[in-house]
Amino acid sequence: MNSVQRQAFESEMDHALVLIESGDLDSGFCHLERAHVLGQTHVFPHVQSHWHMLRVEVRRGRPIAVIGQAVRIVLGALGSAVGVVPTGNTGGSDISMFTRMPIDPALQKLIDGKSDADGNPKEDSTR
Repeated sequence: MNSVQRQAFESEMDHALVLIESGDLDSGFCHLERAHVLGQTHVFPHVQSHWHMLRVEVRRGRPIAVIGQAVRIVLGALGSAVGVVPTGNTGGSDISMFTRMPIDPALQKLIDGKSDADGNPKEDSTR
């Protein structure tokens, strides 16, 4: 993972965890989805995003979604390890784990290692 992508992933995870801790599960989950897209080709970040999605689904009281996230943790780790992941998939249990999705252009720039003139990842103004 390039340094811009890593910084963006960590930022999304930090935002997500603060929101989740404050009880804003929906907004926190959106940041987990962004982190998932950024980290899905790397084993640990991929598993980390699904682990926190699982924790959100436990708090929401959605047992089917919890099972879906548990399965995604295992298959996501294997998929990332062998280089086979459905790129762009946001990782939620409401989407097939095999569905490829278009990657938000702002996230794609970060994945490609592009940052602003100060060396910081460009912020997504839609958040």
